[in-house]
Amino acid sequence: MPAILPQLRIRSAGRAPNPFFRRGLAVATALPLLTLAACGYGSQAKDDTSSQKIAAGAKKIDGLDSVKIGYFGNLTHATALVGRQQGIFQKELGATKAGYATFNAGPSEIEALNSGSIDIGWIGPSPAINGYTKSDGKSLRIIGGSASGGVKLVVDPKKISSLKDVKGKKIATPQLGNTQDVAFLNWIAEQGWKVDAQSGKGDVTVVRSDNKVTPDVFKAGSIDGAWVPEPTASKLVAEGGKVLLDEASLWPDKKFVITNIIVRQSFLKEHPKAVEAVLKASVETNQWINANSGAAKAAANKQLEADSGKALPAKILDPAWKSIQITDDPLAATLNAEAQHAVKAGLLKQPDLKGIYDLTILNKVLRAEGRGTVDDAGLGTS
Repeated sequence: MPAILPQLRIRSAGRAPNPFFRRGLAVATALPLLTLAACGYGSQAKDDTSSQKIAAGAKKIDGLDSVKIGYFGNLTHATALVGRQQGIFQKELGATKAGYATFNAGPSEIEALNSGSIDIGWIGPSPAINGYTKSDGKSLRIIGGSASGGVKLVVDPKKISSLKDVKGKKIATPQLGNTQDVAFLNWIAEQGWKVDAQSGKGDVTVVRSDNKVTPDVFKAGSIDGAWVPEPTASKLVAEGGKVLLDEASLWPDKKFVITNIIVRQSFLKEHPKAVEAVLKASVETNQWINANSGAAKAAANKQLEADSGKALPAKILDPAWKSIQITDDPLAATLNAEAQHAVKAGLLKQPDLKGIYDLTILNKVLRAEGRGTVDDAGLGTS
């Protein structure tokens, strides 16, 4: 069953899918559209023999033949991209094969995790919150961080020259209720402007548009700007846009979670050694990225090309890479703040996020590396 992707699509504000909303949930009744990369839950990323070599004498971990890892094909999932390309996951998993699947949307990755199609995944905060609350806290745990930042408000400088000029304009976000949509709605409220979250109508018109088509929509003049993650933000700049606001400037220490690592709870319980191997690989990858930015950027782009068939040009890759911070810290306090922003916008009923984090294994790995531990902001399992 091939994916059906129109050449140019803007989701109408009244019918846009919402990753916070699921039929049967107390939070809402609308069923979100799952944007799948291929038939099933996600596309199996192309084999890369250079990253799949198994060392002589290596042993399987927990007796597992494989560990299935999911991620998105974008730079905010750099840890997964680089860790795969450099063979770091495979090295730590020994003779247990590292299997991979790529996704275009958070809901599809959550479905894959719940079904057992993947065991561990890199994912944004909104689908992690949604997946956890939808299952009454029984499906997943956040076990580590991966990236901060990389989200910008990019505008047409001919139409918008200051933040106050955003009022009355058409601004795109990726999806109703997604992480960037919630952030933009919260920012709008802080300006004292009114917008109906569901319809997107008000003092600002919020247009829900897929990141893949937003640059074309922007170029056509159908929107005046967009609050989007990288590399979409840099693609808009390449089309003549101007960065009006970096979301990092709105957060303490200019840090906020954009990518987490999640695991299926049953897999965590049954195969803690395998989870530890993946987290050890993640920490090692993050250290290498931060120490070798140029080489890491090239590795991430090489994996993007292997997964999608197309690498990012330097004019997009370079500024996008600079705006993303790679970190082991899940920045738990900011995830809780993002959930509260969704509640304020009327997109989410007050969630109980207690237990969404289990950072025990990550902190074990960090201590073994002589590093400081990270905090769960009171949202851990104990």
